[in-house]
This record gives sequence, structure tokens and C-alpha cells, in this order.
Amino acid sequence: MMQTKNLLRALACLSLTSNTAFAAKIELIVDYPYPDVFNQVHAEIAKRFTEKFPDYTVKFRAPTPEYEEATQQALRHAVTKQLADVSYQGLNRQRVFVDRNIAVELTPFINAEKDWAKSGYSPALLSLGQVNGKQVGIGFSLSTPIVYYNMDLLSKAGVKADALPKTWDEIIAIADKSRKANPGTNGLHYDWEITGNWLWQAMVFSKGGTMLNADETKVAFNDKIGQESIAQMGRMVENDTMQNLRFKDATQLFVTGKLAVLSSSTSRLSSIAEQIGDKFKMVTGYFPIYGEQGKVPAGGNVAMMFTKDPERQKAAWEYIKFATGPEGATIMTKGTGYFPANTLPIDDPAKLKGYYDANPNQYTAVKQMPWLTGWYAFPGENGLKITDVINDRLQTVFDKSAQPQPALEAMAQDVQNLLK
Repeated sequence: MMQTKNLLRALACLSLTSNTAFAAKIELIVDYPYPDVFNQVHAEIAKRFTEKFPDYTVKFRAPTPEYEEATQQALRHAVTKQLADVSYQGLNRQRVFVDRNIAVELTPFINAEKDWAKSGYSPALLSLGQVNGKQVGIGFSLSTPIVYYNMDLLSKAGVKADALPKTWDEIIAIADKSRKANPGTNGLHYDWEITGNWLWQAMVFSKGGTMLNADETKVAFNDKIGQESIAQMGRMVENDTMQNLRFKDATQLFVTGKLAVLSSSTSRLSSIAEQIGDKFKMVTGYFPIYGEQGKVPAGGNVAMMFTKDPERQKAAWEYIKFATGPEGATIMTKGTGYFPANTLPIDDPAKLKGYYDANPNQYTAVKQMPWLTGWYAFPGENGLKITDVINDRLQTVFDKSAQPQPALEAMAQDVQNLLK
């Protein structure tokens, strides 16, 4: 009888231990945008993470095509109480989640780390994940706007890779020369539609301008700098240097050797280079900067924590650190055209040291870091609508249905109304 009791007691303990172990297994729910860029990257990071943390698993939701959809999906999930534990959101969409008390502030987790100062997150890079003084995101993948050049076409127009143009008017001029030297080809495409307003901000910021005034009550992008910026876009299409094409169609022309110049995000680089293969020589160049006040907006996304459950927060924090840390950053950099928001892997021979020497086109964006500024997030409930308005008004410039200055005036009025 005593032996039976002891056996039952042992089995009960074993069952309790098993249940405890099972309970410790946390499945993190993670969502992210841009599957064509990030599917393989996130899968590899999750695989490495779960190998290091066997008590955690990662389940991805179906990715959204762009940042705007990612934000809208998360806002819907907040209403239905289906928020992901960790969500990758565009740099300019963090503010939405702070305003709605969805984002979890990460400062307490950072303060609890013993050697955070040595973990490769510089103050400048961390600032990209800060909203209203709160650390709500940790940079995952960063980008800047750059310019892609087909040197096979441009060399016939007398352009050399070590003497690339420094202004947009110079870029337009060489694109026109290329069209004349290479009949049947196109000159230029400016990816204005990416995320609705990123390359509008880039054009304005590169000349030292701003989106709104200091207290964010009035549109500022319609000043002298904004007027020159919209006029610059008008000059791109004025003489058909740039055609009214969607980015997908323009990219197809570029990768098949029929477009001389393409300006877009460095995030497109890996995909574009893979499609080009050895068909022609491509080089990348700086996004034109004007004067000492000129800047380029950081693009890309941050990892944000949405779960409010303490146990899930522990797991989510470990995942965020891993994905944005040296190992995750190396996987991300080699698998995309983005650059990391962590400085450690760049000087590590086992990770990225020497990588940029072998991939100079990818290093262009990194070299633009001294001119990096934040991707502006419009305030208030209408932040997403403002992006749509800017996108729609820019469309009228590039399809020539409106002249640049009236388009700017209409854009400014529309945005001002939404600010109210």
C-alpha cells in the first residue's frame, strides 16, 4: 500500500513538472510587412531564436504588403483584442500606437539590462524608435533613399561611375543624354509613391525644409523650399525624362537594361541586383543633398512590443533583442538592402566586417548616415489620411493632370484641413 502511495505521489509530481514545463512554452505572435523582402529573413531569425530559446516558439501572421496596411491591421486587432506580441511597424507609424496607448514603453526593459551600453544600440539609432520621449521601438532594418544607375547606358552618354551627378537637375540632364545615346530606352524614374510620402519628405528635407511648423499646427512644406521641391518633381516629367509609370513597371525596365536612372529606397537593392544579375553594371549613388541643412529621412521599420502580459513581455523582449541584435542584424543585412540599427556586427569578422567592401552598392546608404533624420509622422487621428492626400496630390504632378505649384497649394490645404 505504501509503495502504491509513493508511486502515485511520484506520478503526480511528474505530471506537475510536465505541466509546468508545458506552461513555460510561450508561442509569440509576430507580424510584419513586405513579405517579398522579409519572408526568408524573418523565418531564419525565428529559427535561430528558437534554437537559442527552446522554451519559446514564434508564429507569424500573414504579412501585410506595406507599412500602411500593417498599421491599419494592428489598429483593427487592437479593437478585437488580437494584437500581436511583437509587431514590425514603419518608423513613421510608431506615433499612432503611442497616441492610442497600444505600444509598450521599452525603457524599463532597457534599464534592466546589465550591459546595455555595450550592446550596439547607439543613442542616435535608438532615437529612431522614440516618440514623445518614450522608447517604443527598437530599429530592425533601416534604409535611406538612394539613386541606382545603369552604367552601361550612361557610359555611352559620357557618364563615369566615379563622377556621378550631385543634383537632381544634373541627374535629369544625364538621363536625357542617355535617352539620346540609347534609342528605345527611358531616362529616369523617381519612386514617389513609396509609402505615400517618404520621397516627398526626402525631397523637402534634402533642401533643409520641414513638414509642419514647430508646434505642428500649420503646414510648412508649402514654403520656398517646398515650392522648389514640387517644381523639381515637375522638371522630372516636363520633357518626358520620366514617364508616368508605376514602380513595378519602372523596375522591370531598369532590371532589363532599358532605364538609365532609378531613385528609390536602398531596401530594394538586393532584389534589384538579383534580377539584374550580369546583364549590365549597376552602381548606386547618394540621394542629392543641398547645403548644410540638407538631410535624408530614415526609412525602414522597428520592432514594437504590444503584449501587456508580463510573461509574454519577457519572451517578446528576448525576441526583440535577438532580432535587432548582432545575429538578427547580420541575417537581415545580408538578406535585404537595408542596413542594421546595431553597430556591433559591422566590425565583427564573423558577421559584417568586410561585407560592405565586397558589396559597395549596399554601403552607399550606410555612408549617408551623417545626414540621417527621422521619418516624420503626422500628428492626430488623421495621420494616415494625410499620407493618402499627399500621395494623391503627387500623382497629379507625375501624370501631368495638374501643374506643380497648384498641386502643392491643394496638398497644403488638404493637409491643413486634416490637422484641424
